[in-house]
Amino acid sequence: MTLSQSIRQRIQDLISSQRVVLFMKGTAEMPQCGFSARTVQTLEDLKVDFITVDVLQDPEIRQGIKDFSQWPTIPQLYIDTDLIGGSDIVGQMAASGELHQVLGLSFEPPKPPSLEVTDAFAAEIQRARAEGAEGQLRLQISPRWELGIGFSMAEDSDLKLEANGLTILVDPSSAKRADGVRLDFQPGEGGGVIIDNPNAPPVVQRLPAKGLKQLLDTGGTLHLFDVRTPEEWEIARIEGATLLDRVGQQKLMALPQDAAIVLYCHHGIRSMQAASQLVQAGYRRIFNLEGGIDAWSLEVDSDVPRY
Repeated sequence: MTLSQSIRQRIQDLISSQRVVLFMKGTAEMPQCGFSARTVQTLEDLKVDFITVDVLQDPEIRQGIKDFSQWPTIPQLYIDTDLIGGSDIVGQMAASGELHQVLGLSFEPPKPPSLEVTDAFAAEIQRARAEGAEGQLRLQISPRWELGIGFSMAEDSDLKLEANGLTILVDPSSAKRADGVRLDFQPGEGGGVIIDNPNAPPVVQRLPAKGLKQLLDTGGTLHLFDVRTPEEWEIARIEGATLLDRVGQQKLMALPQDAAIVLYCHHGIRSMQAASQLVQAGYRRIFNLEGGIDAWSLEVDSDVPRY
């Protein structure tokens, strides 16, 4: 297809506007295909400044960039106005250090991370295999600390490690973020795979009502705080909770920053705001009860009044 001069100039202006330009489906914040997402992850992992062009929003650019580059697929990465390639080539260059060289960055070959795998997690993986799960177990952690674990086929660039009888694949970009991760499994309703990553910045963790019930039943050390008003506290409360009034705040502030703290309110909105403030203050194990005390009444203890 012949590329018009106007579209050619638009594309030339785009690739000249910044040193690193990625033509992709979607945006960096919300990729619309897996190949685009992988390329964004590679660039974010390198901590380079780049701009993206969403070809889905502009049909002329979507076809035009293919004609311009004589490259049939999206995404396409340009550095210093030169076409680097698509997702596979960018990933291979990043793994070998060639992409670092193009960008003028230092390169340290990745090493397999050290993982702790509990017996419960290993048993669950063996059960999944016995039920027909195919491929090898893969752990992936994006530059935004998004976690992924599941079965997939191995790739040439993958790092392999052995832990508690399991072979686990980790892509090179995830290796440093995965070092020291603990993989566990909590059986029963409200349980599941638990990935404890000491490298990740703290975030508010969402805890379903039945998950809280299970934690309380197992006798785990956690601190439960109610952020509602004293009037609401008199209507209904969860046994063992502390009202976050002046005295409750003093009790909370006296806890170490690695204490497991659960907050709840009526429906989970006020407690999420309070939980976010605690995370910003440096607390690392903060949980918000999803659905608040109302969910607790509906799913766990109907004797707790609803209002």
